[in-house]
Amino acid sequence: MTHILMVCLGNICRSPLAEGIMKSKLPSEGFNVDSAGTASYHIGSAPDRRSIAVAKKHGLNISNLKGRQFVVSDFDRFDYIYVMDASNYQNVLDLARTDADRSKVKFILNEVYPNENFDVPDPYYGGDDGFQNVYNMLDEACTKIANDLIS
Repeated sequence: MTHILMVCLGNICRSPLAEGIMKSKLPSEGFNVDSAGTASYHIGSAPDRRSIAVAKKHGLNISNLKGRQFVVSDFDRFDYIYVMDASNYQNVLDLARTDADRSKVKFILNEVYPNENFDVPDPYYGGDDGFQNVYNMLDEACTKIANDLIS
């Protein structure tokens, strides 16, 4: 079983979208996908209504997901840890215990733009179009990841 974790700040916008998109691209047997936030703001909360809406528009239901905070033991549970931006990257690395932990942490957009370390912008304070733009970015990255993992 391959375990994949998507990480953003609050675990209500970008990472639940990434989780839903990735789950839709991988067979459930053999793959486990989850998401978490680096902050504790939204533990137990459902995804932002705009993330739920953009996912639904694309045939995905993420409304049942609940926010949780990234913890050190996630390094033991997950093979791949994809972060949405430089702040998330640093926050996760700050909890890493070993080089093996650090090697699991990757910028998700590096899958499409290798070594560029581009951020997936946080759409929380923007309009609905920001959520669609984030969906498009994550869909492209998740397609690449899924194709690499399945092939």
